[in-house]
Order: sequence, then structure tokens, then C-alpha cells
Amino acid sequence: MGEYCASPEGDSALAAAAASLTFPSPSPAAAVARPRYGSCDRRYVKQVFDNLHGSISLDPLALQFVDTEEFQRLRDLKQLGLTYLVYPGAVHTRFEHSLGVYSLAGKAMNNLKMYQGEELGIDRIDMQTVKLAGLLHDIGHGPFSHLFEHEFLPRVDPGSTWSHENMSVLLLDSIVDKHAIDIEDDYLKMVKEMIIASSKSATTKSAKDKHFLYDIVANGRNGIDVDKFDYIDRDCRACGLGSNFQYWRLMEGMRVMGDEICYPAKDYLSIHKLFSTRADLHRTVYTHAKVKAVELMLVDALIAANDYLGISLHANDPEDFWKLDDTIIKSIETAPNNELKKAKEIIQRIRRRELYKFCNQYSVPKDKLEHFKNITSQDIVCSQKSSGVLLKEEDVAVSNVKIDLTRGRDNPLESIKFFKDFGCDEKFPITDDRVSHLLPAYNEDRIVRVYAKKPELVEAVSEAFENLQLRMYGEKTQVHETPKKKRMRSL
Repeated sequence: MGEYCASPEGDSALAAAAASLTFPSPSPAAAVARPRYGSCDRRYVKQVFDNLHGSISLDPLALQFVDTEEFQRLRDLKQLGLTYLVYPGAVHTRFEHSLGVYSLAGKAMNNLKMYQGEELGIDRIDMQTVKLAGLLHDIGHGPFSHLFEHEFLPRVDPGSTWSHENMSVLLLDSIVDKHAIDIEDDYLKMVKEMIIASSKSATTKSAKDKHFLYDIVANGRNGIDVDKFDYIDRDCRACGLGSNFQYWRLMEGMRVMGDEICYPAKDYLSIHKLFSTRADLHRTVYTHAKVKAVELMLVDALIAANDYLGISLHANDPEDFWKLDDTIIKSIETAPNNELKKAKEIIQRIRRRELYKFCNQYSVPKDKLEHFKNITSQDIVCSQKSSGVLLKEEDVAVSNVKIDLTRGRDNPLESIKFFKDFGCDEKFPITDDRVSHLLPAYNEDRIVRVYAKKPELVEAVSEAFENLQLRMYGEKTQVHETPKKKRMRSL
């Protein structure tokens, strides 16, 4: 034991020796040094496990954005708004969707770089920029996602051109300034351009070449992008619906030809499956009759609370906007007793499942689609003939549903270029009739649904709705009359 115990003299010698050793202290610059733009320094990379894509590696710059309060807000924005009241599993948020799009954007870029990296000149800057666009493309969504943009704001501010893409851009500028995130102006500009690439406000691309980069996250050219790849798979899984669409097949086959992403001709039906699956989700989930009933009620509640809470005013300032999320319902419920009485009553009805009563619906005839105008509550009320109840506009709610393949009445596949095989340098379009005669001849549906806000009005609203169809089309275009059982409940 004695040989392992140092004597006092030995301790003094060791102390003296230690004192003579000097270690260089890190310079201030080295202490705060961060990886350069596009760096993959593993010391700063973190792993997140996603239940859809598995392990996702977040690079240093992405982490700086993820760790901001503005991005963390996405945890309180459900991807499908109030759909979880009908599909209980649909409780996923914009947070995991954004991480998923970030991951798929990276995988798409890795595939292109692996097979065409030298040919296309893909570098670390391109990789980083596209991934950031995927991560940040949805930070501008309002409470309850698309409901805020497409249902609430048009009611309180008719003619508004507000969009979540534009707010994402404004919020991105605010985040960079507020949190002093080190990103060059040119790179930031490209990220913002990629975010709005598929919106009506898309601007001229600042990049002189590599325009295909703008088609990966939000594809304004033909609609095939990793945003759809993620939400289609994620939404189907959350709602318990099967999906035969295999996005990985398209990612493996994509090829840039003439600055445009093209696909093998054999994948034509796979691409059609992408758009048809999206349309099925719109029909069976996003615009489900009960889901729309809940949304119509929530919009009425938000409108009733707008003057007191100033909800719509927050939509114009990113500094205020990011504080809005789905918890706004709690703000309404906890407001002083004398305020927001109507809004509170509507929310209480939603919680008790006392929803607006769905009366009936019809699909707009094919030959009327081109000139169709949205039906309003006033149209229903004015179609009432004889009834024991005199309807008012505030007694009726109307939902005008549009379902298409992303291009209205046009077929999105007509704007996609294909190639024969990887040994061929020619790209070409393909028409449906060259592939199958079973594909749909029309690419858009318009469905009109009518709701009675009170059970006792179902009979009167249903009759007025039938009269409207007779007046507009000369016949009842609905599939069947409102069931007698539903009508009898109103008596």
C-alpha cells in the first residue's frame, strides 16, 4: 500500500511540477466559434426521433431556429385544427410536420447530390438553404391552421390577401433580428423565396440558375414537393387511414433535366396516386361534414371575440402574431364574465358536441363548374317559400367545399415532365389517355353543404336548400332528401 501513497515531499514535488505546466486558454473567438453555413460538424448536431421518419439530424443552424420561442409555438398548433374532435388520433402538430419536411428536404437533396452533384454543382449552401426552407415553411400559420387563413380572416376582413406563406417570411425576418441568428442576407433571401415559391405572391428567383431548388419544398411548377410527402403520410397515419402512396419511390427516381425535376415514365401512376390521395384526404378528413360543422362554429366564436381580443389585428404584425396559437380558446373561456358571452356559449356547445346540424349537400353539376359562385346564407334564406318558421341569415351556415388535384380543373400531371430511363436525355409530357382510361376525366369537385344552427330549424333549412337547387338547376341535385329522422328531431 505504501508504494501508492506519496510522501509530503512527493506532494510538494508534484505541486511544483504541475505549477510549471501551462495550458493555452481558448481565445474568445474560438470560444464562440460556430460552424459555417451548411456545416455538418457533428459536435453541434442533435438527433430527434420522429414517429414517421425515424431519427432526424438537426444541423447547428437549424437548431438555432428550432430553439426560438417562435418556432416552439408550433407545438401548440395542431396540424389539422379541430379535426381531432372527429378523428381522435389527429392531434399531431405543425412542429413535427416541420421537422419532417426538413428531413425529407435533406433526403431529396442528398439523392440529387449523389447522382448529379457534379453535373448540377450542388454544394453545402444549396443543401442548407433547401433544408431551412423545409423547416420554416409553416411558421406563419395561425391558430387552427388553415381555418384562420381561409375561414376566419375573410369574414372579418373581406378581400384580405393575407397568407401563411407571407407571414412565414415576415416572421423569419423577425426571428433572425430578434435572436441575432448569423445568416447571410443572400442565403436568407433564398430561403424566403423557397417558402413562397408555390404561393400567389411568389417573386422572381434571385438565383440565376438551379431553379429546380425552388421546387423541392413548395413546388409552384407542378405541385410535387416534400411538404405533401410528409403531410399526406402523417395525416393518413394519424387518422387511421391507409395510404398506398410511396413518396420514397419518387425521391429515388427524381432527376434534374434542363433545370427541372423530372420523373421516370413508369412512375406516372405513382404521381397520380399522390394527388388522388391528397384529394381523398380533403374529402374524407379535412372537409368531413362534422369537421366543417365544428369549424363553422369556431369561426363564429372567433368573430364574436375579435373586437375584445383584437385577434385579426395580430395578423398584421409578426411580433404580435407569433403569440397566437390554439390556446386562444382558453383565452375566450377565461375572459371576464360580462365579456364574450356569445363566443363562450358557442365554445361550450362545441365541448358538449351540440354542433350545427348538417342538413344536406349537393355536388355542383359538371357543366356548371366554370361559372359557379359560392352559395351564401342569404341565398338559402331567399329560397324559402312557405314554412311555419321564418329563417334569418344568422340561422344558417353554408360550407362551400372545393376538392381538386392542386390545379383546379386542370390536371397537374400535364405540367410534369418524364423520361424513358436514366440512359435517355429527352424529357416529355404524358397525357392520361396514353396510360389508362380509368383515370378521372374531371379534376375538380365543388360541394355545397348547408347547416342549421339550431335543431328546430333543420326542416325549414332543408326545404329552402331544396328550393335553391330547383331554382338554380331545375332539379334537386342532392343525392337524397334530408332523412325524416333528422327532420323529426327538429319538432
